[in-house]
Amino acid sequence: MRGIVTERPMFPFDVILFDVGGVLLTNGWDQRERAAAIEHFNLDLAAFEARHLAHDDAWERDAIPMKAYLDATVFYELRSFSCDEFFAFMLTQSKPQPDGALGILQELAASGKYMLGALNNEARETNEYRFEHFGLRKYFQVAFSSCYLGLRKPEPAIYHRALDILGRPAERILFIDDRVENVAGAEAAGMKAIRFEGAEALRREFASLGVF
Repeated sequence: MRGIVTERPMFPFDVILFDVGGVLLTNGWDQRERAAAIEHFNLDLAAFEARHLAHDDAWERDAIPMKAYLDATVFYELRSFSCDEFFAFMLTQSKPQPDGALGILQELAASGKYMLGALNNEARETNEYRFEHFGLRKYFQVAFSSCYLGLRKPEPAIYHRALDILGRPAERILFIDDRVENVAGAEAAGMKAIRFEGAEALRREFASLGVF
């Protein structure tokens, strides 16, 4: 009796997921970006950071909109500038990550070998700006952003939700992130994960795994 022949995967992974801030682009609203805005608008850093800490989690989960976040952190008192002016400055802080993986993402997309996507923590307003402004939607077939799922890395639930939606075995998913705790979270869910430490290091990792 002949055995059942199972088709072997053609490539080492079916899906490659990228963090965005710190891997493809600079962070959207991390400590450095917040400090730049506080200095530009001459605000009190300690007061802002305390309010940010109280409201950022809800904003990144899309539980509150951008205006509610800024009303709570900046516009709880009269200012000489508008909410639109402050938010516009926030957006100027987004740039391609120096020594980042944007070129690698473009190469992978051109190869057509993999489903590509994002697995990132980001508020809706900054996330959608960054996806559109830097053309990431041209490369991503899926986006597991905290603002869309209501979950944040490194919570186990966000990785398992991504796996449920993808419907692929965890070992067929490759994830790239610059933060140790986020890489550990993906590995705990069964994914293969790489900590991003620059484009050339990532190329070497990809070569060793047979991605390129």
